[in-house]
Amino acid sequence: MSSHPVPHLAFDFLPHRPLLVQPAPGQLSSDAGLLPLRQFDDRWDFTARFAACLDGPAAAAARAHPVLSMVRQRVFGILAGYEDCNDRAGFASRHDTLRDDPVFKLVAGRSPADDDPLASQPTLSRFENAVTPAQLLALVDLQIDTGIEQLKQKHGGALPASITLDLDATDDPAHGRQQLALFHGYYEQYQYFPLVISEPTTRHALVTWLRPGTAHASLGADDDLMRVVDALRRARPDVAIHVRADAGFGLPVMYDVCEANGLTYTLGFAANARLKRLTEGLMAAAVAEHARTGAKARLFDCFQYQCDAWPHPRTVVAKAECHAGGTNLRFVVTNLPDVATPARAGAVYDDYVQRGESEQRMDELKNGLGMDRLSCHRFAANFFRLLLHAAAYNLLNAARDHADLPEVLRVGQPCTWRARVIKVAAVVVRTARRVVVHLSGNWPWWDFYEAAGRRALDFRPSS
Repeated sequence: MSSHPVPHLAFDFLPHRPLLVQPAPGQLSSDAGLLPLRQFDDRWDFTARFAACLDGPAAAAARAHPVLSMVRQRVFGILAGYEDCNDRAGFASRHDTLRDDPVFKLVAGRSPADDDPLASQPTLSRFENAVTPAQLLALVDLQIDTGIEQLKQKHGGALPASITLDLDATDDPAHGRQQLALFHGYYEQYQYFPLVISEPTTRHALVTWLRPGTAHASLGADDDLMRVVDALRRARPDVAIHVRADAGFGLPVMYDVCEANGLTYTLGFAANARLKRLTEGLMAAAVAEHARTGAKARLFDCFQYQCDAWPHPRTVVAKAECHAGGTNLRFVVTNLPDVATPARAGAVYDDYVQRGESEQRMDELKNGLGMDRLSCHRFAANFFRLLLHAAAYNLLNAARDHADLPEVLRVGQPCTWRARVIKVAAVVVRTARRVVVHLSGNWPWWDFYEAAGRRALDFRPSS
């Protein structure tokens, strides 16, 4: 039997000895930091419940590969930066090479020594395209339910007496011929226009709903909002719910649904000529104050206002601001009680401004987790992909939400978790009794890895 030499590269830049680089015979992975997140997932039973929503055609499309295994391939692949599943720009080869990765086998619930590879890129694509509308709705409901669990976890095991919901829409550029990816004149691109409803104390994305590219920002927001409200009230009937959103949602349909269902709201409202006339004095006072002090001046007022389309007057809060860069006039509409003084108006407006923090959800979903990789042809398949990305976000977000973690991980975006935890090389060894994952003894982020692992092991979900 002939022998074959081990391939290697010989570099000669060291002055005293040659430098050889060659393949190692063991099982190696570059993503061993997924293991603490997989442990957290096991404690929370998160991806298992996600997969349970997909019984039916999606399961039949799996054939030799269990649905749960493929869900974990996709969710943890997104966390590790392998966000696309389509055969374009080299992404297919990434998924196909990960089929034999020992860490991804462990994440999927397989032995790293198992000779059978994980699902291929074409199999994963068939799986995504087999999901039905009923399954998508079940996944949306699961997203809401896990958000309620996180609220309970955050507040000592029970829902708090009051909850704020932030609504926002984001452009999601499309780069192909996806169904309902349409040209939006404002953004000047072909896109989808997803709606996201989140909760600010947990930062959980309660709803991520895919919509056509030319949809109005508020399209379907009333129904999606009530889907969340109904779930919260099933968990606590007396919960007080406050709704915040920008001027894209400041329409009669949103006022009506909130008022009819006992919700308070603060919604942005676009300026018009009449409102500008009503606040001329306020703006003049802000300009005068800035001229006198040289500092930024912010003045507030509140008054009753009624558009022709409104059945009754509503409270409008006006903010007039003047600074070195110029003036800024903004309005919100609210039904909060006791908004009768400038001081109270300022407090209401400042609370409304906090809804801008929800844009962090958009940043992490789009830039951190590649939510713009909605590149299937079918709209329903892309909706499913959006929910996979939201699941990856919510899993990471829940795992990092603990005071015992180092601050850099508690506030860290996906790129920080990849740099400090996820992207670490390892040698995986399987013995008769256990699987051992060897990390480099010189790796500088071991303390972060250990903290993430302890967080996962100590996690006990609220009942």
